[in-house]
Amino acid sequence: MNGAQALITTALNEGIEVCFANPGTTELPLVLAMDQVPGLRGILCLHENVATGAADGYGRMMSKPAMCLLHLGPGLANGLTNLHNARRAGTPILNVIGEHATWHRAADPLLASDIEGLAHTVSAYMKRNVDAAAIASDLAEAVERARAGGGGIATLIVPHDCQQGEAGDDRPHRRAVPKGSYSPANVTAATRALKRGKSAILLGGEGLSEAGMRLAGRIAGAAGADLLCDTFFARMERGGDLPAATRLPYFPDQAQALTRRYESFVLAGTRRPVAFFGYSGQPSYLTSEEQTVTLAARGEDVLGALEAVAAELQASHDVRRQPGAPVSMPRGGLDAQSVTAIIGLLQPENCIVMDEALTAGAPYFEASKNAPRFSHLMLTGGAIGQGPGAATGAAIACPDRKVINFESDGCGAYSVQAFWTQARENLDVVTIIGSNRSYNILNVEFQRAGVMGPGPVARSMTGLDRPNLDWVKIGEGFGVPSVAVDNAEALARELEKALAQKGPRLIEAIMS
Repeated sequence: MNGAQALITTALNEGIEVCFANPGTTELPLVLAMDQVPGLRGILCLHENVATGAADGYGRMMSKPAMCLLHLGPGLANGLTNLHNARRAGTPILNVIGEHATWHRAADPLLASDIEGLAHTVSAYMKRNVDAAAIASDLAEAVERARAGGGGIATLIVPHDCQQGEAGDDRPHRRAVPKGSYSPANVTAATRALKRGKSAILLGGEGLSEAGMRLAGRIAGAAGADLLCDTFFARMERGGDLPAATRLPYFPDQAQALTRRYESFVLAGTRRPVAFFGYSGQPSYLTSEEQTVTLAARGEDVLGALEAVAAELQASHDVRRQPGAPVSMPRGGLDAQSVTAIIGLLQPENCIVMDEALTAGAPYFEASKNAPRFSHLMLTGGAIGQGPGAATGAAIACPDRKVINFESDGCGAYSVQAFWTQARENLDVVTIIGSNRSYNILNVEFQRAGVMGPGPVARSMTGLDRPNLDWVKIGEGFGVPSVAVDNAEALARELEKALAQKGPRLIEAIMS
């Protein structure tokens, strides 16, 4: 068995089921090995950032890593945007990077680069394989590290000649993932804070799972506390009878206006909140040190810590949600309010919503609060272009669930190649493009800075017109049936049709 076959065999033994790939010459032995060692599903992506985004979406839904196969340093560099987002999400990913043959690197071939330097920026673990006989053990260690600490990116660099070399037949046994722990002292401190005065529980990570939400709801009911969630969370279970949480506002002045209401801010599965950008006169942190109490950080046993607090407070009863007032279906022209209302009203039970709509979708969190149960994924690292790839990976992970990718036109344009993979694999993804034909978040930032009339160059740098993006042609060019609508009645009609059908669909919602 050669090194490539040993790598694929070990990956299968470690529970890896899917490989999102954009391979090149240095990875061809691994591509061949997928036929020689059947069982690993190989999925071609037309751009590395789609592959890394898909691995992120898959990992968030499965809580285990997919393999992401990339071509040398430039291929890794192309995928770094969504690896950055995955790192912030705490997603487990096994990154395998092909490399030049060990004897060829000294000649400095054209595609040679500092792969370690690139991988270091996003990887929790990184190793360069130097011997075919060690590939199996190197791969097993990388998978173990990807699963550790709540999830992270493990990168293994595999030279071409090591993939071809003799690897032997010994394979490591699958390793158990050590379970995280929590601090009893932190439980005591959090319980005291919740008893002392007006408190909020800020949830992230496992705190936003179904079990985490129910535990936090019990605690909130017993302590009279409020539930909040991170502004940009990796995955949150929402809707139905689950307790509701208030999302921490994006802009720091608005966030601080909320956080100042509380004497104590208890963190469960997340870190002390930080402003997305630094603004003059505004602090970096959105809570003070004095009011911040860490119950459990990401990677620790968040559910165990919440259970311990619930026991201390004798919080035995679930908090029942109060049903919201019924919302009528919008009519007339489209804007952020009407588009998000339509999605919130029509999204089916048990769907997955990948939300990267930014200003076009700002009201969506509130608009979907009374929706039936669903999983809500968001842009986690601020590097736009995540949605189409992550929706692709989520659909691979959960083929029995409808995936809705709610995109802005500016974000979606970064990774349109994902539509081809969705068409090729016949994935059940409905993409809704909130088309305001601009990088509108920059216009909002201009206004907040007091710039009410930016000049022609500044306007040209935020506009997505001249020409307008033709999303129908873009979607159909990649094999996805597509339609454009410019009023609420048409959007509701086309969304209902798309949700009733299997396979990928794209709807451009043109906003006035």
